[in-house]
Amino acid sequence: MSQSKRPDVAEIRVPFRDVDMTGQMFLASYISYAESVLASFWSSRPDVDDEPVYSPSKVSCMLHRPLHYDELATFTATVDKIGMHSIGLLVAIDTGEERAAEVEIIWQARTREDQSPASLPEETRDWLYRFLD
Repeated sequence: MSQSKRPDVAEIRVPFRDVDMTGQMFLASYISYAESVLASFWSSRPDVDDEPVYSPSKVSCMLHRPLHYDELATFTATVDKIGMHSIGLLVAIDTGEERAAEVEIIWQARTREDQSPASLPEETRDWLYRFLD
């Protein structure tokens, strides 16, 4: 996966290991690459004291058309929703001018001590608003 200068964008050329016998990319691979883009995106957030932990509560993939072996695809992360205790993230997967898929991931903020719901820190919330779609 090649990272662009932006932490919210990455490109891949679909490798052979990620395709089935018909040459189409496995559905799980869309999610795996989307999570990698989100990890890079998330690493650019501001440091926060006593930051909560984040865990996925929903992952879904809408396939518009399958990617194929050796096809170039761009993964772009955006913030879809900002709740009191959660963040909705959307990763658009494009090839050329065509949308191939979208991966939606919702993260819940939780306390480190007992994993109960936690409020999003203001610094994190302010940073997220810059990427709100």
